[in-house]
Amino acid sequence: MDDGLVTYAAVAALAIAVLYAAFTDYRYRKIKNTLCLAIVVMAPLFWIGNGLSLWPGVAAQLIMAVAAFLVGAVLFRLGQVGGGDVKLLAAIALCLEPRWYLALIVFTALANGILTLVVWHRHRRARRKGASTGRMQVPYAISVAAAMMAVIAVRYGAALGDLGNATLGS
Repeated sequence: MDDGLVTYAAVAALAIAVLYAAFTDYRYRKIKNTLCLAIVVMAPLFWIGNGLSLWPGVAAQLIMAVAAFLVGAVLFRLGQVGGGDVKLLAAIALCLEPRWYLALIVFTALANGILTLVVWHRHRRARRKGASTGRMQVPYAISVAAAMMAVIAVRYGAALGDLGNATLGS
């Protein structure tokens, strides 16, 4: 089987999974463990598609995922992110090369800054109207999904176009 096709199928599945996580985080304020597990199970497809060796390639992915989980656990403990967000970002760390994962984190932070301002504005407006709004909650997976789509577009965009041209015989 063509490694490129494996990679692009995995990219499509990852995009769908992250978009679904954003939807469930927005709608229910929950990211299912099974969704994060599905991303973890998908990770070897990325490793195969990118030709990673066990050492140092796959080992680096595992170390990055553990580091992401540990940093996320501290942020969770401080009440800055939800547990599902931590698991989602750690699972994604298994699928992206380190430089692209770093780009995802930077894009996520930028997107979350914008999203937080939007949620804060809506929360403040609702409070002015006398609505009981409770604690302001930002569905962080929306920011992760926006950042993931940006990373996919930059990382795989040109290659996906080449794959489409090769498939169509252009």
